[in-house]
Amino acid sequence: MTILGIETSCDETAAALVRDGRTVLHSSVASQMSVHRPFRGVVPELASRAHTERINAVIEAVLNHRPETSFDAVAVTRGPGLVGCLLVGAVTAQIIARVRHIPVVGVNHLEGHLFAGLVEHAKLKPPFLGLIVSGGHTELVIFKGYGRYTRLGATRDDAAGEAFDKVANKLGLSFPGGPAIDRAAAKGNPHAINFPRAWIPGTWDFSFSGIKTSVVTYLEKTIHKGRVSIPDIAASFQEAIVDVVVTKTLKAAEHYGLRSLVVGGGVAANRRLRHVFVEEGKKRKIQIFLPDLAFCTDNAAMIASAAYYQLKHNPKKKNQQGMAVEADLKISNWK
Repeated sequence: MTILGIETSCDETAAALVRDGRTVLHSSVASQMSVHRPFRGVVPELASRAHTERINAVIEAVLNHRPETSFDAVAVTRGPGLVGCLLVGAVTAQIIARVRHIPVVGVNHLEGHLFAGLVEHAKLKPPFLGLIVSGGHTELVIFKGYGRYTRLGATRDDAAGEAFDKVANKLGLSFPGGPAIDRAAAKGNPHAINFPRAWIPGTWDFSFSGIKTSVVTYLEKTIHKGRVSIPDIAASFQEAIVDVVVTKTLKAAEHYGLRSLVVGGGVAANRRLRHVFVEEGKKRKIQIFLPDLAFCTDNAAMIASAAYYQLKHNPKKKNQQGMAVEADLKISNWK
């Protein structure tokens, strides 16, 4: 079964053709970074407008790359995300599905990030622990089986990626903040400043607003003294985030007896996070599955992969138009 995936939840317009949930025939992503960089953040109205302008070209790029390939269903991100952006993708998917008389499947965006690991690693099978770490989310989920999940914890305030963006802004680094912090940290000492870690004992939840505030306080106290080293601050801040994320995630894996871990989301592209996960995973004999950088950020291949397993393991009745009913896989329903 081949599925056309469409992803428009935030600031990337993406399409992909995926066969049997694992083989990516072609993937295309149009970034909106140049649109939002002047505002140092994603502007919802501009994002939805950019999706409208680019979505046809992105889909055509995928289909023209494999003109001989037909597809059996359309998958589209149903949320969470920016409402206007999601609407562009949903309407486009519905039109394509109606014209071709094929099903359309709605996919939870966070669920999709876990399937990025399955797209990248052919031998990966559930059960495994999933970590979604991105600009808007930091979630720990047990992937029991296709369509069966247990959410262990989430951030109580800022997501890890959000903290990266805000600290980068305070340091005068470029947007997006994650890659900017990563680059600056490579030149700094990660042990120069001992920023606090929020462990929240007794839960698998995360909190990153405190460390953001600590960075701001540190800057206010030291900047007038002329002793500020941006690389050292970036490296020390990054180290604190990585320390909490890696330590807590691997403890959860050990607690639940899971020997495989899938890391997804934009922050999964962070070089220090990837390195520490691999090294610590070896020590604990936990296999770490990290997607290629292209599949860490928002993409449509992960959406198409998730849709394949929905259709395979959770077939839905069709309505009068021959459209598959969207599967109800909201993150709030993960138990």
